[in-house]
Amino acid sequence: MSQIGSFALLLALALSAYSFLAGLFALVDGRGTERIAETARRAGIATFFVVLLAAVVLVTAAFQNDFSIAYIFHHSNRDLPGPYKFAVLWSGQEGSLLFWLLLLSTYGVVLRWRHKTDERLFAYASVIIAAVQIFFLLLVNFAAHPFAVMQGALPEDGSGLNPLLQYPEMVIHPPMLYLGYVGFTIPFAFALGALAMRYPGEKWIHITRRWTMVTWGFLTCGIFLGMHWAYGVLGWGGYWGWDPVENASLLPWLTGTAFLHSVMMQEKRGMLKVWNMWLIFITFMLSIFGTLLTRSGLVNSVHAFAQSSIGNWFSAFLAITCAVCVYFYVKNRSHLRTEHRLESLISRESSFLFNNLLFLVACFTVLWGTLFPKISEWVQGNKVTVGPPFFNKVNIPVALLLLLLTAVGPLLAWRRTSLESLKRNFLWPAIGALGVGAALIVTGMKPWKDMSYFYSLVAIMLSALVALTVISEFVRGGRVISGKTGQNLLASMVQLAHRNTRRYGGYIVHFGVIVIVIGFAGSVFNQEKEQEMAYGDTMSVGNYTLTCRSYTEEDKPNYGSQWAIIDVSQNGKPIATMYPERRFYKASQQPATMVANRSTMKEDLYLVYEGENLDTGKPIIKAHLNPLVMWIWVGVWIVIAGTIIAMVPNASALSRVATPARVRAEPVGVER
Repeated sequence: MSQIGSFALLLALALSAYSFLAGLFALVDGRGTERIAETARRAGIATFFVVLLAAVVLVTAAFQNDFSIAYIFHHSNRDLPGPYKFAVLWSGQEGSLLFWLLLLSTYGVVLRWRHKTDERLFAYASVIIAAVQIFFLLLVNFAAHPFAVMQGALPEDGSGLNPLLQYPEMVIHPPMLYLGYVGFTIPFAFALGALAMRYPGEKWIHITRRWTMVTWGFLTCGIFLGMHWAYGVLGWGGYWGWDPVENASLLPWLTGTAFLHSVMMQEKRGMLKVWNMWLIFITFMLSIFGTLLTRSGLVNSVHAFAQSSIGNWFSAFLAITCAVCVYFYVKNRSHLRTEHRLESLISRESSFLFNNLLFLVACFTVLWGTLFPKISEWVQGNKVTVGPPFFNKVNIPVALLLLLLTAVGPLLAWRRTSLESLKRNFLWPAIGALGVGAALIVTGMKPWKDMSYFYSLVAIMLSALVALTVISEFVRGGRVISGKTGQNLLASMVQLAHRNTRRYGGYIVHFGVIVIVIGFAGSVFNQEKEQEMAYGDTMSVGNYTLTCRSYTEEDKPNYGSQWAIIDVSQNGKPIATMYPERRFYKASQQPATMVANRSTMKEDLYLVYEGENLDTGKPIIKAHLNPLVMWIWVGVWIVIAGTIIAMVPNASALSRVATPARVRAEPVGVER
């Protein structure tokens, strides 16, 4: 099977090289080259099917326990459950690069099938995608070959999948994350192609709008699935630790989010053209940079692959990509000349500009903190690490300012907004937010106690401000439609959203974001307690009492496990029995934690079985009480729903009714 896979990858490299060279020739020559351009397009389509064959071969080898392939030996074993055998495709370095290539080829084939939308622009984008495909095909053919064969005697069983990856989220988290990473290649290709050909107007933005939103949505899902995995598997009671590889996924999300907001300035006012071009260039390069971080040994992380020379390939590719972007920008920068100037600081335009600046500040802070250990090692000779306090010190205030912009932005008009208008529209949401803050202080929150409590209070107040702004926009527009049609307010608001899905889908995304922020704000009230618990012992955390009923063991083909059986009562009333578990995987000879978590909208009771005290022989249980964590996961679903709504086409113009100017204004939020 390895021969079939190896041949498929070599054939894919040849097809991509032809697609790039023939497509480039057709673009440069331009005279009577339609047939050559068509063959280049078809070669790009054929690349997908050949790469798909290679991926199918690798997955089949995993299910057939073909340990003659080194990759299968190192990442699978006979007793590995079926879903994780499928996940072997992206569980190691070589396979994950093949999976990246498969997704890139899938995006590419969809783009090439839709080439009639604008044949010349799509031809430029196709050539750029083929160039990226060539890079990844060179990697999997010559630097990280997934079909390398074992030397010597054929092993009877494999080394097994990393225990940390044997968790349901890991079947879907990497695909979602990679769909986001890889997907940014498409808007990058269109942007670079539009700049290279000096594409007139803003049509390239309209073409790539849904591409970008889908990609952003996948990356958002991937990041939060990773957080849920970290929360459920690592057993530390948290979901985000500013780990370098976590940061690597956040970086393109920050710039991609800035791009989604900023392009509306170019569409509406012909402004920020340079910003938008470089935002999408940087987003693509940060996606590649994130892959470099996980594969070069540049940083230490629980998520990272082993150190290898493959990082040099990514460094070279990044340098070439940056050089190409700079070249075309310098050559054609006059094409990006803005059509209007900023007229007032109190305007929709200024809010977009501040939005971009804040996202870039956050991005630079995360990037600097992630690379600082390596930079300090190069400069001083010793590695100086930075932890969560550094990232929180800058990024929490930036996030709060972004929340404020999210609330104020929809109230601002294009060009300039009068102070009277802002005061009139902002007054009641502001009073409501202040009321929420006062209620929290009265009920026991003490913002003067610690800076973290102050940040938590401000975050919740700003979240209330955003929520009231969003609700007021829906209600105001719904009342206009209700007055015209006579239908109830709820139906009118649904109709309102359908008439401008981009705007109101963006509002729903913003609402989901503030739900997530409230979940984050609850972390300041986290409690934890660790205790040895023999039979009958009790431990109290918050208003919960934990009683150890017993311990038990279980042996399965893939792993052995130890369970703790813990009875839980709240305020003296029995409410649940929880089963924290510790596993030992036989093939890899590695342990893993399976957390027991009782989750409600108010709080999570999170139990970890940490093993036995070697001195006393008693088991150790660690309990975490984490308020409002469920709000994070609920907020993610709201964000996903809003993103989907924002991509739905607007209702027919024939069904529209007149609405006030402020209702028709575009939001700061997600694009149409």
